[in-house]
Amino acid sequence: METFDYVVVGAGAAGCVLANRLTEDDAATVCVLEAGGKDWHPYISIPAGFVKNVYSGRFSWPFETEPSAALGGRAVAVPQGKVVGGSSSINGMIYNRGQRADFDTWAQMGNRGWGFDDLLPYFKRSERRLGPGDDRVRGRNGELPITDLDWINPVAEAFLAAAEGMGIPRSQDYNSGFQFGSGYYQRYIHSGKRVSAAAAFLRPALRRRSTELRTRVQVVDLVMDGRTVTGVRYHDGSGSERTIQARREVILSAGAVNSPKILQLAGIGSPGMLNDLGISIRAPLAGVGENLRDHYSVRMTARARNVLTINEYARWPRLPVEIAKWLGKKPSVLSICPTIAFVHGKSHPDLEDADLRILFTPGSYQDGKTYVLDDYPGMTVGAAQPRPESSGYVRAVSRDPADAPAVQPNYLAAETDQRITLAGLRLARAILNRPELSEYYDSETLPGPDVQTDDELLDFARRRGNTGYHLVGTCRMGPATDDRTVVDDELRVHGVENLRVIDASIMPMLPSANTFASTIAIAEKGADLIRGVGAATS
Repeated sequence: METFDYVVVGAGAAGCVLANRLTEDDAATVCVLEAGGKDWHPYISIPAGFVKNVYSGRFSWPFETEPSAALGGRAVAVPQGKVVGGSSSINGMIYNRGQRADFDTWAQMGNRGWGFDDLLPYFKRSERRLGPGDDRVRGRNGELPITDLDWINPVAEAFLAAAEGMGIPRSQDYNSGFQFGSGYYQRYIHSGKRVSAAAAFLRPALRRRSTELRTRVQVVDLVMDGRTVTGVRYHDGSGSERTIQARREVILSAGAVNSPKILQLAGIGSPGMLNDLGISIRAPLAGVGENLRDHYSVRMTARARNVLTINEYARWPRLPVEIAKWLGKKPSVLSICPTIAFVHGKSHPDLEDADLRILFTPGSYQDGKTYVLDDYPGMTVGAAQPRPESSGYVRAVSRDPADAPAVQPNYLAAETDQRITLAGLRLARAILNRPELSEYYDSETLPGPDVQTDDELLDFARRRGNTGYHLVGTCRMGPATDDRTVVDDELRVHGVENLRVIDASIMPMLPSANTFASTIAIAEKGADLIRGVGAATS
């Protein structure tokens, strides 16, 4: 039986950071187990490869939600990264921390040391901000380069001008903790290439003899002595079962779907569910797999005029020119995020900060087709509720580790989510119809001008909305006195020794942001907790 100090399950954003930090002084040995393969394919490093990777199944878990009553019985595909680097190797590359209030709420829920000011040093530690920003809140020396958009399109400029015309100012830095405003997204793209968590954190760690990565493995069970976790059983690439022992701890960093599933199959979860599956109960924890949350985005499209958009740049005859620009490390349509601009708006003027989010890109996809560009100039505007109140679950459906679990985020179940989504769609429409955009705006193509009432817009949202790919919350952090929680504020699983969960699943609530940045900060703090290092300071 092989032995390491730490066994990390999952080479996604959190797992990559943990592998790096836990081996910085080479005193500890770490083995990282990843279900997917290596991240060597060129589509991963090319930002525009996003459209090829997310739904291909080659680099992702093809999860799908259970049919949802709030969506009229519709199921939604919710792919998650299954490759070294996890979702950071296939996602939209937006760097967005969220609002100060997001994390202060975590602390108010009984999680000591998890407010915004507590997490700020961990956001800064990993960040290498290449651009303007207040050094009191931005990092300059970390492993992860954060850059500004260098490909500017007239439609996007006009869209932001239209937002300003509605009283929504350009944001100086939406990653400062305050979001209200509009602007271009910052991203982890450098010299035209994606910088995933694997590129920034794992590869440097693998150059140390103390770190080992094993890919294409299927975790079967946690090895336990009573309530103490001592190792992991897994199937390797050939299907053979192997056991690896942890001297100190096993750390689950497999994401909001797979981390609770692994716990459940190991007998850590809701007694009723485990009994139904014939799984012996090792630690009764009713909260495992509950509290699943995700952003739900509803996208409107419009035809553009008098301008070239992504639709034209990304196909013949202009695409070869864009490829040449990318190869020459010049601004190119190949090196941008799928979404480039935002409006963080308010549903009521008296609010302290934004409570709705609008996403913008100067391009559009054909209705009913996955990432197939329209054959005319287009633009896309999406609306989302940044802090959804709707929540659901992840539950194993059998004792077979190869079976996908049931995934149910209950999109739009909460009335607040419906109200904020409607407010976002109406604000998006108002911006599109502003005079600042009139030179380029031709007509709305989806849902179309016939959809006007709240009921009609909400029906459109139910029928056409999609995942934000931001699944969190299924191993909720909180005091053991709350039976809905799974880990304490040091990320230790309640009632179990030598086992932590460190990934997006521990988030008590979904931050008003893409989840990559906060997951990195969680892993940075988690590494300090494991090592017994005092809280970081700015």
